[in-house]
Formats: sequence, C-alpha cells, structure tokens
Amino acid sequence: MLDRIDIALVSALQKDARQSNKELAHSVDLAPSTTHGRVARLVNDNVIQGFHARVDPESVGIGLQAMVFLRMSSHGVEVLGKTWATLIGREEVANAWYVGGEDDVVLQVAVRNTRHLQDFLTHVLGGIKTIARVRTEIVFDHHRAELPVYADTGTGET
Repeated sequence: MLDRIDIALVSALQKDARQSNKELAHSVDLAPSTTHGRVARLVNDNVIQGFHARVDPESVGIGLQAMVFLRMSSHGVEVLGKTWATLIGREEVANAWYVGGEDDVVLQVAVRNTRHLQDFLTHVLGGIKTIARVRTEIVFDHHRAELPVYADTGTGET
C-alpha cells in the first residue's frame, strides 16, 4: 500500500526522473537518506519499473508513427504468446497493448518513412499467420502524460 509520501515520490519522479536525490528529498520534505531508501523500495517492489529518457523521434530517424490494430485468427494461449513475443521483439514496435474489444492487439509503430511502414505491414505482419486482420492509423501528433497515482492501491475502487 502506498502512503502519501510514496505517492509524492512517484509523481515527482514521473515529472523528472533526472532530479537529484537531494532535490527529490526536498520536494517531499524528507531526509535524502530516507528518500533514497524509499525510492529503492519502490523499485524493489516493482512500483517504479524503470527510468526512461524521452527522445525526439525525428532526431533518431523516426519520420512516421502509426497505430496498428490487429485481430487474431485464434485466441489460444500458446498462439497468442508466440505472436506477442514476435511482435514485442520487433524494433519498430514502440509500445504494444493486448486489449479486449473488436481488436486484440494495438501496436504503436515507429518507422523511418512510409516505405518502412509498408515493409513492416507486408513482410512482418503479413508473415504472421495468426493475424486475421490489420488496420493502420497514422499518428500526426501525440501527448504522453504521467500516470495518475491514486492513494487507494489495494481495492481498485475510487
């Protein structure tokens, strides 16, 4: 169960994971040693699952992003597991979601250009026989927000 200080730490780190431990401690009004211990516990408990850099896509050669919606032909655990492993192992796949609803999998794909996207759709996804349907939407812009941190993490109720 997260207390108010844990929530403040997680929120602060989502906003700026590069801040020093001293700055972080000051923002939550704790001693640096206590703050360090709490962050270590949050990492150990898998509450904080990593620290990441936001990168400008164009600076690293990504000229196009797309959302790719997949409907599977089969929903067996083994088939889905193998397909999922293949998809998330591709460098073009920036994010992947296994979802319920009309589609089964949603991919955020980051590629160099339209030709690269076409090759990915045709040669990679087209070669996976368990995929029954592919629908693609081009991303013009996006916003990445921090996740909200709720005080009640035990019941799932708000």
